[in-house]
Amino acid sequence: MPVYNKLVRDLIPQIIEKSGSKFTTRILHSSEHLTEIKNKLEEEVHEYQETTNNQEALEELADILELIHAALPIHEATFEDLEKIRVAKKEKHGGFEQAIYLIEVEDE
Repeated sequence: MPVYNKLVRDLIPQIIEKSGSKFTTRILHSSEHLTEIKNKLEEEVHEYQETTNNQEALEELADILELIHAALPIHEATFEDLEKIRVAKKEKHGGFEQAIYLIEVEDE
């Protein structure tokens, strides 16, 4: 029996049950939840880096976005709060659309 020890989407237990397999789960304490969201986020970012086509990339980006949505209540914030911060940072420092790659800065 494979051991996963990781955060999974809410409907995964029902999907496993429908397949006829047995499983063990537990509900994380709030202190563990954020840690496991961070671990899962790292896993999903790695999977995104490994994608080879647009559809795979979008699937992984959707997983990353779902984890962001899960983390926001833990940080006592909404997606709207996050979007305001994103826009403010973009206005102050720009976005990443121009693909600027900084090589070096000479100190004065």
